[in-house]
Amino acid sequence: MDGWNKLQSSFSGLNLGQSANKFAKGFNSSVQATRERLGQVAPDEITELPQEYKDLEARVDALRQAHLALLKVTKAYESESYDYPTQIQESITELSTTIGHGITNFAATNLKGTNLPTPSPIAPQLAQHKTLPHALGRAATNAAAALQRTPGGNEDKLGKALTVYAEVFDNIASARIEQDESIQTQYLRPWQTTLSTSINVAMKARQAVRVSRLELDAAKQTLKAATPLKQEQARLDVENAEDDLVQKTEVAITLMKTVLENPEPLKNLNELVKAQLLYFAAAAEALSSAQGEIEELSVAAEGEYRKSRDH
Repeated sequence: MDGWNKLQSSFSGLNLGQSANKFAKGFNSSVQATRERLGQVAPDEITELPQEYKDLEARVDALRQAHLALLKVTKAYESESYDYPTQIQESITELSTTIGHGITNFAATNLKGTNLPTPSPIAPQLAQHKTLPHALGRAATNAAAALQRTPGGNEDKLGKALTVYAEVFDNIASARIEQDESIQTQYLRPWQTTLSTSINVAMKARQAVRVSRLELDAAKQTLKAATPLKQEQARLDVENAEDDLVQKTEVAITLMKTVLENPEPLKNLNELVKAQLLYFAAAAEALSSAQGEIEELSVAAEGEYRKSRDH
C-alpha cells in the first residue's frame, strides 16, 4: 500500500503544467480503482455517496434493463418476415429470378443491331410481402384456383371455402402491415431514442460521479502520504475534489430524476398495445365472418356426404 501511495504522491507532486496534472489525476484515479477492486482499500476510506443518489441509480438501472428486455423482442417488428421463416428460401428464389431478368433485359438492350438473337425484354416480378398472413392468402388463392380449374370446379365447396379464406387473409395481411408500421414509428423509434438519449445521458453523468469520487479518494490518499511541504497543496486538491463530487452528484441526481419522471416510455408502450389491439381485433372480426361462411359450406358438404351414403 505504501508503494501505491508513494507512486500517487510522486505523480501529484510533479509540476508539469495543466496537461500533466490532468494525467496525474487520471492515473491516481486508476490506481484508486484498482486498489478498491483488489480489496486493498478499507470500506471507511471509500467516500459514501448520498442514499438518494444510490436509490436513483438502482431505479435507472432497472428502467434501462426494462427498455433493453422489451426491445430485444420487439425489434422483430423492424422486419416484416418475423412470423414467416420460409421467406428465406423465397427470397433466394426471387433473387435468382431478378438476376435472370436483369441478364435478359441487358441482352435485349445491348444485342440490338447485331447478328445475335435478341431476347424480348421481361417485366420484373412485383415484390411480395414476406409475412405469414400474406403467405396464407397466396397459398389459399393458388389452392382455390387449382380446384376451380377442374371440371365442375366452380361448384367445389372446398374451392369456395379457400376463396373465402384467401380474401380474409388479404385483409388481415393489410392490417398486419399497418400494425408493423405503427409499431415502428410510434413505439420502436421513440423507445430506442429514450434509451440512447436521456437514459444514456444519465448513465454518463453517473460515470462522471464515479470518476469524481475516485479522484477525491485518490486525493485523500495523496494527502495522507504527503510530506509537510506538500500537505497544503494536497489539502486544496481534496477540497476541490469534494466540491467537484458534490456538483457532479447534484447534476446526476437531477438527470436521473428527469429520466424516471419522463412519461414517454408509458406513452410508447401504450402505442405498442394499441397497434396490436387494432390488428388482432381486425383479424378476429375478419376470421369470425369467414368462419361462419366456411362452417355453412362444411355443414352442407357433410349433409351431402351422408345423404349419398344413405342411398
